Amino acid sequence: MDPRTTSSGRTARSRQAARLRATRRPGLLLGAAAAGALLVNVVVGAEPAAQAGAQTTGSTSVAAELGLTAGTGALEAPADLQPLEDLAASRGSREAEEVTAQQAQAAADQAVLDQQRAEAEAAAAAQRAAEEAAAAEAAAAAEAAAAAAEEAAAAEEAGEAPAPASAASSAASSAGSSTAGSSTASTVTAKITNTSGAVQAVVQAAANAVVSNVAGAGSITLGGTRPSAADPGGHPSGLALDYMTMSNTALGNAIVAYHVAHWDELGVDYLIYQQKMLSSPGGSWSQMADRGSATANHYDHVHVNYVG
Repeated sequence: MDPRTTSSGRTARSRQAARLRATRRPGLLLGAAAAGALLVNVVVGAEPAAQAGAQTTGSTSVAAELGLTAGTGALEAPADLQPLEDLAASRGSREAEEVTAQQAQAAADQAVLDQQRAEAEAAAAAQRAAEEAAAAEAAAAAEAAAAAAEEAAAAEEAGEAPAPASAASSAASSAGSSTAGSSTASTVTAKITNTSGAVQAVVQAAANAVVSNVAGAGSITLGGTRPSAADPGGHPSGLALDYMTMSNTALGNAIVAYHVAHWDELGVDYLIYQQKMLSSPGGSWSQMADRGSATANHYDHVHVNYVG
């Protein structure tokens, strides 16, 4: 019989195979261990490169998904961010405008303060000048009154009565008797207010003589040239002066008397005072028409025209 077909034969073969497997098992285990160690070294040593490759592949795929290439430049701001940029620019512009407006307002405020300060200083200076002028007018009036009293006393002692004359001429003679005989030498330069060029030399010289020899005349305003005068041969030509005596009639009479006494020396053409006109030193005063106001009728100043 064939041993492979009998049970005893099959049993024998099974035992033999088991012994063969038991004999081969250590070798298989050793080979498996060696293969596992090799596999670990390969995997661990290649992992960074593998990861880099994987990352590169991933990055490339993401860039490809976004449609970007290696040569793509700086990204533009998304459209939804543009309104924010416009808002920031608008805010910066408004802030700059506010700063400019504040600076302009500060400059305007400072200009107003400077103007108010200048006006206050000018008012204070005008007040001082008015006080000085009032004091000078009072002194001149007192001097004229004393001179008139002395003349009246001398006339009474001599038993003479004053010769009749016009009111203005008589007042001028009494108030200006102490100055009529004085010289025309000038020690002071008169300050003349001109608005249309300088006065002529003869006028400046006459004004210098008046303020140097008539008490109180140096403290009043002297009006020279002006373009609005109706008389072309007067103020516009620089040949006329207004001695602004205001309410100081004694000073006005003294200025008139001085001009009458030095008519030719001063180069006088004619005088106007208190609505009367005198055209020669030995003539009489002529009444003038009423022009409507104290200034127009020459009650507050002596007008003198000089020969050019």
